[in-house]
Amino acid sequence: MKIQNREEKFKKLFPSEPTYRIKQIQKGLFEPKLKDWDGFTFLSKPLREQLLESIDFISCQAVKILQSNLDQTAKAILKLNDDSLIETVLMENSRNQYTVCISSQVGCAMGCRFCATGRMGLTRSLEVDEIVDQYRFWQIFLADSRKSEKIITNIVVMGMGEPMANYENIKKAVSLLVDMAGLGETHITVSTIGLFPILAKVLLDKDWPNVRLAISLHASDYEIRKKIIPSTPTNYFQDLIDWSRNYLKKYGNRRHFLSFEYIMISGLNDSLVEAKKLLRLLKKIGHVKVNLIPCNDISVSELKKSQDIKIRQFSEFLIQNGIRTTIRRSMGQDIAAACGQLITKEKPPKSAK
Repeated sequence: MKIQNREEKFKKLFPSEPTYRIKQIQKGLFEPKLKDWDGFTFLSKPLREQLLESIDFISCQAVKILQSNLDQTAKAILKLNDDSLIETVLMENSRNQYTVCISSQVGCAMGCRFCATGRMGLTRSLEVDEIVDQYRFWQIFLADSRKSEKIITNIVVMGMGEPMANYENIKKAVSLLVDMAGLGETHITVSTIGLFPILAKVLLDKDWPNVRLAISLHASDYEIRKKIIPSTPTNYFQDLIDWSRNYLKKYGNRRHFLSFEYIMISGLNDSLVEAKKLLRLLKKIGHVKVNLIPCNDISVSELKKSQDIKIRQFSEFLIQNGIRTTIRRSMGQDIAAACGQLITKEKPPKSAK
């Protein structure tokens, strides 16, 4: 299998080339009109031949692309160089542009009960290029389908896997996307269930990009959260409060808030009593936003979506008490592209030997 991290390979292949040349090649990878190394005509022919021979232009190939009949959502099942499969989603956002949801791992070890990916278990974490190339895949897709008048304006790392369990590769990949994709840091969001020993690195790491973080909270009561996310430690909520306060002290401002994701599950965490508990918790933290997410159906879970009226009442209570709250619209449900539905059931085609 070829080395997947292109930047390291560039440096090994071209040790005498100036630094700007490596940057030039990296920038070219984010130009969707360039479909292969032959298109990099700013490089000499010998350099292009070396690239063609030694480095994959893109680290993933589409096995299947599904288009929703309900909205403008598309989901791609991608095969990696070791035949592993991941899923990534393209969604039309509120600005009539596109948001890309990308994966950080093949499978996931967290075991959240509302999430199909968690039922897969963890196979491995993704390399830097495998993360970045999900964005590049959709760039090329839009260019090829002549939909490039609508650009990708946002990236959410909310696909398969727990990003903070792949910290170093996520940090490098997100930094590369900020530098090369022309997206501002506040247009990229990394989601995590809250692995606070790892999240503590964010507060100390000078190289961590100042992107938005979203904590998958889903309950403000330990026993209820344990039912939803079995890996919840007993000290979770105190760690959450302490870390969140320190995070907002370092990064928080009018535009940079801390988001909390709260999946609405019928009869479990959607009552007014639970809304009041959540309010008390959030008031201890500060400048936050809550995204209420209707629980999406997965065949292997008994958890069901809250009634719409319950979701609205929950949202109205938080808003009336000063908490910025939105209800996320589930997109791509007919192609299993909505929150919690990503799972690779396809059998990967065997690579040619």
